[in-house]
Amino acid sequence: MPSNKTLLMLPGDGIGPEVMGEIRRLVDWMDRRRAVGFDVKEDLVGGVSYDKHGTPLTDAALDAAMTADAVLLGAVGGPQYDDVARQHRPEAGLLTLRKEMDLFANLRPAITFDALLDASTLKPEVAQGLDILIVRELTAGVYFGEPRGMQTLEDGTERCIDTQSYTRDEVERVAAVAFDLARERNNKVHSIEKANVMETGVFWRKTVTDLHARGGYQDVALEHMYADNCAMQLVRWPKQFDVIVTDNLFGDMLSDCAAMLTGSLGMLPSASLGAVDETGRRKALYEPVHGSAPDIAGRNAANPLAMVLSFAMALRYSFGLGDDADLIKQAAQNVLNRGVRTADLMSEGATQVSTTEMGAALLQELDALAA
Repeated sequence: MPSNKTLLMLPGDGIGPEVMGEIRRLVDWMDRRRAVGFDVKEDLVGGVSYDKHGTPLTDAALDAAMTADAVLLGAVGGPQYDDVARQHRPEAGLLTLRKEMDLFANLRPAITFDALLDASTLKPEVAQGLDILIVRELTAGVYFGEPRGMQTLEDGTERCIDTQSYTRDEVERVAAVAFDLARERNNKVHSIEKANVMETGVFWRKTVTDLHARGGYQDVALEHMYADNCAMQLVRWPKQFDVIVTDNLFGDMLSDCAAMLTGSLGMLPSASLGAVDETGRRKALYEPVHGSAPDIAGRNAANPLAMVLSFAMALRYSFGLGDDADLIKQAAQNVLNRGVRTADLMSEGATQVSTTEMGAALLQELDALAA
């Protein structure tokens, strides 16, 4: 791969800089051992940007994100910003990135590692081997629909409105991502909505069905399921699923439900993808699911593996380096199999390590695998 591929690192707040530090070590390892080079840039986002610039995302940082081949984000937020005006809160920086980069497809894997099966609330035989990918529409739906807000009716009654709204293009483009990704996995998609009670659910089902039939995706198995049944099936027998595609609201809830099947948010990566442009490139942002964890920030105690696996997703989806992504995932699995744990994953008989020690253990495994 050419060495001019650009990575923008936005470490952010809390434990973000600590987990991002391990990605810098990993980037150096790839340059040294895999002859894969990146042009790495770094900027501020979230609370640290507000503290320095008075805004959670500067125009310069946004411009860098718009031109980067991939953006890695650590975490944003902290209790010290709770009373800051909404448009200046750390989370506003992340929302601006998603909006301006038009990142409409959120990818949330739910994967179990054998060494952590005891952390799941499911029986081991139910959780073992779990590998689900939830594709959530991210830029439309009830979170963005208009009209919204408070109303006072003629009789003085207060009413609050949120509007669920989708266009055909918004549904088709996220469904197409799900179908394309399914072809790289087990070739099966479940489309999730509430067509029994919601007009947008009927529209979602029809649109996905039409795209499947007319868009050249007949080779991918497609099933439809109501969102409430999907939630039940996720905790009953989750391995029936491969790729799940759904709207913004249901995706928000179902991805968190699926995340807890694995036993730890500290292990889960995510990706947010934009459309493919005329050059074949798409804007993309990768971040761990966990938050900024201000209670352990600065203590070298955070688990960096979710950030590491997010970087692996960047290798796969932004740079076409699936073999390297698999190598990193296998190294993480091997480290856990050896009983190496950060505090959030500790169990009897395991060895507790710091953030940097976990990173070093991962690099050691990578050296062994790449030998």
